[in-house]
Amino acid sequence: MTNPVFRFFPLLALLALLAACDDTADRLSALNGPTMGTTWSVKFTGTPTDGVPALRQSIEAALEQVNADMSTYREDATISRFNRAEAGRAVTVSDDFARVLNEALTISEDTDGAYDVTIGPLVNLWGFGPDPERFEPPPQAEVDAARARVGWQRLSLNGDQLTQPGGVYLDLSSIAKGFAVDKVAGVMEQAGIRNYLVEIGGELRASGGKPQGQPWRVAVERPIPGVRQMDKVIALRDLSIATSGDYRNFFEVDGKVYSHTIDPRTGYPVGHQLGSVTVLHSSCMVADGLATALTVLGPEKGLAFARARELPVLFIVRGDDGPEEIMTDAFRRILEGEAGGN
Repeated sequence: MTNPVFRFFPLLALLALLAACDDTADRLSALNGPTMGTTWSVKFTGTPTDGVPALRQSIEAALEQVNADMSTYREDATISRFNRAEAGRAVTVSDDFARVLNEALTISEDTDGAYDVTIGPLVNLWGFGPDPERFEPPPQAEVDAARARVGWQRLSLNGDQLTQPGGVYLDLSSIAKGFAVDKVAGVMEQAGIRNYLVEIGGELRASGGKPQGQPWRVAVERPIPGVRQMDKVIALRDLSIATSGDYRNFFEVDGKVYSHTIDPRTGYPVGHQLGSVTVLHSSCMVADGLATALTVLGPEKGLAFARARELPVLFIVRGDDGPEEIMTDAFRRILEGEAGGN
């Protein structure tokens, strides 16, 4: 695939992996390739049911389907056809599309609209979508006009029929990448692989462990612009991890930073001191969407939301003395190896 799907910047780095062993079951294999404007990779032990070439083909076919459904960078994608549809027209969507949208709507309802996948007009206006980049804030009148088109409650999905209410522009980039990770994980399971690590642009899902039973280990970065510095190492087993942050994709004007995370309730990029949010969950799709939602909610309301639902979440907040970690009890237990994920 040559066209990018989602603009994002990886926020997780893989650590060093074990060297290959003589026995097939203990040998670590790897596949990778381009997708969604970034790269995908899988690392696994064992032999796929139909062989490695067939596994690669199945992975690429799964990723192509996600692109064909949810890429706002492709005019022929389902999401693009919906976005330019006339008011009152119903567009047929795939089961995958419906699943992602339904999860997004659930998060929207749970967060009282802090998360909203109809945010496309604002994302595009601020230069973080398919439209040209911008390097200064848009006029207030344009923000107000774009915001008037935003509202997840306006969406009507009936089975496989998604009705365009008029002027709605969907942007699933905050959740589709996580779904793609889950989709590839499903391909691995179908191929008979039980020990694997799937990664797409820094979002990951792990199953089982590395050779000799060691867990997969990933590192969360410190949210410092222009610096790649590890903050914390997490042993990942049968869990997904997703991070949302404002320190890779932004522009700055007169000392003020405007990040790619837009608050749909105000029409403006978030302005609090929350640098990044890392969420652990069995589903990478859910972790991906929640990471964005909690970023919009901010350090206080986001932490209260996560604690009330016993979510494993790590917040990194910018303080006067540098980044400060705040983690939920559920996250701490996983970090200490005392429990699994949701």
